[in-house]
Amino acid sequence: MECNVENIYKALGISDEVYQFSKDILKDLEPRFKEIDETAEYNQLKVLKAMQDNKVSEACLLGTTGYGYNDIGRDTLEAVYASVFHTEDALVRPQITCGTHALALALMSNLRPGDELLSPVGKPYDTLEEVIGIRPSKGSLREYGVSYQQVDLLPDGGFDYENIKKAINEKTKLVTIQRSKGYQTRPTLSVARIGELISFIKNIKPDVICMVDNCYGEFVERMEPSDVGADMIVGSLIKNPGGGLAPIGGYIAGTKACVENAAFRLTSPGLGKEVGASLGILKDFYQGLFLSPTVTAGALKGAIFAANVYEKLGFRVVPNSTESRHDIIQAVEFGTPEGVIAFCKGVQAAAPVDSFVTPEPWDMPGYDAQVIMAAGAFVSGSSIELSADGPIKPPYAVYFQGGLTFEHARFGIMKTLQEVVNAGLVTL
Repeated sequence: MECNVENIYKALGISDEVYQFSKDILKDLEPRFKEIDETAEYNQLKVLKAMQDNKVSEACLLGTTGYGYNDIGRDTLEAVYASVFHTEDALVRPQITCGTHALALALMSNLRPGDELLSPVGKPYDTLEEVIGIRPSKGSLREYGVSYQQVDLLPDGGFDYENIKKAINEKTKLVTIQRSKGYQTRPTLSVARIGELISFIKNIKPDVICMVDNCYGEFVERMEPSDVGADMIVGSLIKNPGGGLAPIGGYIAGTKACVENAAFRLTSPGLGKEVGASLGILKDFYQGLFLSPTVTAGALKGAIFAANVYEKLGFRVVPNSTESRHDIIQAVEFGTPEGVIAFCKGVQAAAPVDSFVTPEPWDMPGYDAQVIMAAGAFVSGSSIELSADGPIKPPYAVYFQGGLTFEHARFGIMKTLQEVVNAGLVTL
């Protein structure tokens, strides 16, 4: 038996043409991958230092039940997150069910009737539209008397500072800044740009709360938005910081006041952070955070590889093949539903779990168009694992992210290319 890598790719359905096309592209990416590895090394040591400084012990890996009083592992983990993100406090809980829940919790706990929420970076991610009340929904902020203003980005992706200044008024209590692009093809915001925007806003109204949706961005850079003035950063543990091991959960890291408000909203006034059993999953939270910088690095390499593959084939990709990276998401505009569907079929066929399943568009709750999602993950819905999704509407863009290892991300992209070739959408 000849054990070479080309043969195993062939056994997994990759043609000689796709293999060679992909191999040629990888040759030019080594310098960029070296930079990513250096960032991963920095962030790995940052996480390690936070764990050592907060004296993580074997006892911290055990769980509690019931009320969860005096849960040393839970409380220490929150101290570790606060140290990693350089914040006063953090709330890290399995009771936070997803990223949207974490964001809704942060907003609803820090806004009151009569306050106004401002998004200076355009429309937020689709699932937040019902949280805010842009699309009517029971329990939305709008139902509770919280108003909303939005300032779109300029055509070149820049901040519309003139209209942001006009939008800030005496009712503006909280500004929400989405770091990643969501289902849009705008640039992802770098930590430096987020810092510039926060500084501008704070100069106009110093007491406004600046919250950053940090999903997909953790550990991509050496700094986080909390290092440049954000009062709160919010994310999901089944994305970057969970390292592929966290089975559920979300985090809010920020000022003591903001985190305390969120804790009282999550549990109950008077109880706050004191309750909330960890239910035996703390080891996965700790170990996932420890692995997160290197897992994120692998996903980032996969995104860059995808951009280079599809840009060379003539498709618009965001970010493009040479741009700096500030999250793990890669958008590819196909211009047709067939391209999006073929791409997602490839991702699904590359999965370790449910590789035999064919993804199809469906009416997913929280979205205004049919959505197709591809993921064969060890943790259901985990988008730090190899996954792709997109709404079936113009410009028919697909959003690729994840891969617990670069080797798997690479194979996933090759498999998408194979499906696109098989569908007759491109010729190599």
